[in-house]
Order: sequence, then C-alpha cells, then structure tokens
Amino acid sequence: MMRVRTRATEMTSTDGNSGAGAGAGAGGVDIWEVRPGGMLVQKRDPDAETHRIPPPTIRVRVKHGSIYHEININSQATFGELKKMLTGPTGLHHEDQKLMYKDKARDSKSYLDVAGVKDRSKMVVMEDPISQEKRLVEMRKNAKMEKAAKSISDVSFEVDRLAGQVSAIESVISKGGKVAEKTLLTVTELLMNQLLKLDGITVDGDVKLQRKAQVKRIQEYVEILDALKIKNSTMSSNVGTAPQSKRTVMADKRQPPSSGAMTTTEWEIFESMAAPPPATTSKTMHPMFNWDLI
Repeated sequence: MMRVRTRATEMTSTDGNSGAGAGAGAGGVDIWEVRPGGMLVQKRDPDAETHRIPPPTIRVRVKHGSIYHEININSQATFGELKKMLTGPTGLHHEDQKLMYKDKARDSKSYLDVAGVKDRSKMVVMEDPISQEKRLVEMRKNAKMEKAAKSISDVSFEVDRLAGQVSAIESVISKGGKVAEKTLLTVTELLMNQLLKLDGITVDGDVKLQRKAQVKRIQEYVEILDALKIKNSTMSSNVGTAPQSKRTVMADKRQPPSSGAMTTTEWEIFESMAAPPPATTSKTMHPMFNWDLI
C-alpha cells in the first residue's frame, strides 16, 4: 500500500505587504475603529474633511411663466433645495412647485449632478395643484390638531381647579365634617360639563391620547364624589337623629297629662264632693252636740 504525502503550501503576497497589513494592529499603526453600532471599519482621517475640495457652484436658469430666474447653487444640491431658493423670486411655496428638467418632473430628494444638471442648464418651474391641495389639507389638519390640543389644555386646567375642590370636600368628610349636598352636586355638574367638552373634540394621534387621559381623570373624580355623597348623607342622618330624640324626651317631660287622664282626675274630684259625709257612730265627734236629746 502506497502512502500519499501532502505538502502544505504557503501563500505569499507578491508585493510582500500582506504581513505588514496583518501586523498593523499588533505592533504598527491602528487603522481600524469601532463605530457606535459595533461595526468595525477603517479608521477615518480627521484631516480628510479639512482638505476636501468643495463642489463647484453652478448657475441654472429657471423659467416661471414668461420670466427667467438665474440661481447660483451647489452642483451637488438637491432639487428640493433649489425649490426653496425659488420661493422668493416666484412667490410659490416650495411644496407647491413642480420643477421640470429635460421634460421630466424631478423629485425634491434627487440630486442635481446625478440628474445631469450642469452650469447654465435650463429648467421650468410651475405651480402643482395636486401638491398645493395636499399642503392645504395638511395645514387644515394641523390647525385642527392645534385647536383640539388647546381645547384639551383648557379642560385640563379647569379639571385641575375642580380637583382642588374635590380634595377639600374629601378632607372635610373624612374628618367627620358635613358638606352641603348642593356643593357636591355643583362640583359634579361642573366635571360633567368638562366631560361633554371633551366628547365634542375629535382628534387622532397623540392628542387623542391626551383627550382619553382627561376623560379617565374626570370619571375618577366623579366616582370619588359619588362615594362622598353616600358617606355625607349617612353622617347627616346619624347627626340629626340624636338631637331629635333628646328634644322628644324633653318635650315629654314638659307635656301636660293627656285628655283622658285629666277627665279621670276631674271625675274623681266631682264624686268626692258630691258624696255625703260618712256616718259617724262616735258620740264624741262634736263636743257641742248633745247626743242624749235624740
């Protein structure tokens, strides 16, 4: 049986720089760095940005209606930046503009140099009704959201004020005091009015969460007031019972005898007056009377 010998081959670089690159991290200059995300990349040269040659500035001619506007702009800028620079000369909002270059509408995020824009290139800008409508709809939506947020803020301020009254009422009742029922009803009614205001606000997103939080908050205060009403009424009935019984006892002491008792007493007096005196057998009953003459 024949043995097969294998010989390991060693791969070397033609220019001999392979070993130097591998040993750079060990004993040479560190050419790698770790990014915040954990990615290992080649180390950046801090002087690279300083010595970088800025991109050239070009002049483009933009037609709006029958007027041409010449704009000086960075060749590596975007069409969106160009639209913003055209807002002043044209009077069009940059979101309402439709910028045409080589008979093609250009996206605001596209770059001029990538699209082939050079010095003295010509473009056409016009008003885009669709973009304008979208912007107006977005403006109305934002205005509605701001109005709703302000309304919720006003409700929150009023609920804060009523919350102080609820705390005061709760403090009085918890210490055994009594609160007028009208006060409890008034505070409850004011809280329900704020709840109705929130019910008329229709919003989405974060403002909707704020509205939901205020609704939950008001409901909690109303539940607290309902519990306080029951406790307050119970305490009122207990407090009113004792004085009433005391007054009843005192009145009973001062009350004259009933009509039936008085009639019986007078009838006994009348019978005693009408009855003849009892017969006397004793002769010594009257000292001036001579019983021997009878």
